[in-house]
Amino acid sequence: MEKSKIKNVFVAGAISPDFIANSIAKHQSRTAIGAHDIFLGQVRADLIDGQEVAAIEYTAYEEMANLKFHEIREATFAKFNLSCMHIYHSLGRVNVGEICLFVFVSSPHRKEVFDALHHVVEEIKKQVPIFGKELFEDDSYQWKVNK
Repeated sequence: MEKSKIKNVFVAGAISPDFIANSIAKHQSRTAIGAHDIFLGQVRADLIDGQEVAAIEYTAYEEMANLKFHEIREATFAKFNLSCMHIYHSLGRVNVGEICLFVFVSSPHRKEVFDALHHVVEEIKKQVPIFGKELFEDDSYQWKVNK
């Protein structure tokens, strides 16, 4: 596969169901694809020190983060037999229950999509400089710690 240009993967606020549906629908006519897999990261109402998270405000070093997403994408295409891949992440406030990460992969075969999707999501969590501020109902906050 030919190397692709670095794309902006960020979406302002939550990733909407329409955005997700439209991204998926574009691939229905591609007859060489046999399988798709999707990961949707959703903001949880975690309970932290007796306070429930109401939202997460995401920030990033956008240029560096887009480069890391690109590197992950290129390495994943080199490792797996994929037809396509889309990665989108929110910036700004995302309320509990809303989608903040959308990863979509397609391949001629189902095993490739399962393995590739797991790989991509793990690499994003490990490598991409995105920071989340967990916002509580009383307007207090704490910086999210990835586990």
